[in-house]
Amino acid sequence: MSLYKAGIVILALVLSGCGFQMRGVATVPPEMARTYIEASDRHSLFYRELRDRLRRSGINVVDSPIGATATFTIYSDETGQRVLSVSARNVPREFEVYYSVYYGVATPDKVILLQREQTLTRDYIWDETLVLGKEKEEQLLREAVVDDLIRVILIQLSSL
Repeated sequence: MSLYKAGIVILALVLSGCGFQMRGVATVPPEMARTYIEASDRHSLFYRELRDRLRRSGINVVDSPIGATATFTIYSDETGQRVLSVSARNVPREFEVYYSVYYGVATPDKVILLQREQTLTRDYIWDETLVLGKEKEEQLLREAVVDDLIRVILIQLSSL
């Protein structure tokens, strides 16, 4: 056996021994097999992406709480931007895009995930000569923040 092959075998043994697993589809508690998402805004970016990601994780997202085995409640879902810095002429130069959600998960019998809040941010430099490009950049950052928020929530659910 060559030194290269021996190194790969040793690396595989070390990684399997430490509990390392490749990221794949999130595993959620079995109580969430039929989940209803309760939200005041069913058109928000977070709601739509959460629904799609839960479905891709093998969860049957239902349209009614009747017959649902769990309810994912979105108590609040807000996004926006803040000015981080201004130029000497008092023109905004740097902005921060934020997305904040307050949520919890429960079954008819018990609380699976206590109510909690998650907020993630990204910042970007504003250039007044590139207005259209910066608006697109802001939207892409907002989508990336939502993607990260959902990833954090699914990791929380996977650890239950």
